[in-house]
Amino acid sequence: MAMKHMKVGGLMADDVVSAIPAMSFRDAAKILAEHDISGLPVVDDDDHVVGVVSESDLLAHRELTVRDMMTRPAITVHAEETVADAARLMVRRGVERLPVVDEEERLVGIVTRRDLLYVYLRPDAEIRRRIHEDVLSDAMDLPTDAVDVHVLDGVATLAGRVPRRTQARMLVELTERVDGVVAVVDRLSSQEDDTRLSSATRTPHDSLW
Repeated sequence: MAMKHMKVGGLMADDVVSAIPAMSFRDAAKILAEHDISGLPVVDDDDHVVGVVSESDLLAHRELTVRDMMTRPAITVHAEETVADAARLMVRRGVERLPVVDEEERLVGIVTRRDLLYVYLRPDAEIRRRIHEDVLSDAMDLPTDAVDVHVLDGVATLAGRVPRRTQARMLVELTERVDGVVAVVDRLSSQEDDTRLSSATRTPHDSLW
């Protein structure tokens, strides 16, 4: 299965360890040490995720309950979301783990950056080559040197000038779909902003949809 289509539910650990808001500092620290993990989702009586407590939270707050030190609201991901979307969320929010919830927002698992690394093992050079060939050349029909493409740890930076702004937008969207890309930095400029032209030519009927 292509990485961009792989679901979080197929990658997550479903034997997730969690904490409750009333848990003491000592008990939370003990769980982290026993399971050799760096963070815990915090759940209420209905298994809804209400926060996350990490090692750094414990170091900053002593002799408190989990309720007092946890980070809230928790950043979560649904089991049906793609692994690519989960990776982008981690990069964007700067977190090491994401509690996974079901349709009713109940905790069903957890996914970590370490889990995602097993999926995103595509070398940066290979990702760059695929952007040049699959996106610039095949999909966009642009010269491969039309845009400077730099990839570091799965983060693709696109820089350069393209004829139209809609092309720049499409280039970013297609690059985000390349297997192994976790985020795209848009440093593109365009000779013509045809987005204004396209919006100005819409009819009142079009604006309703």
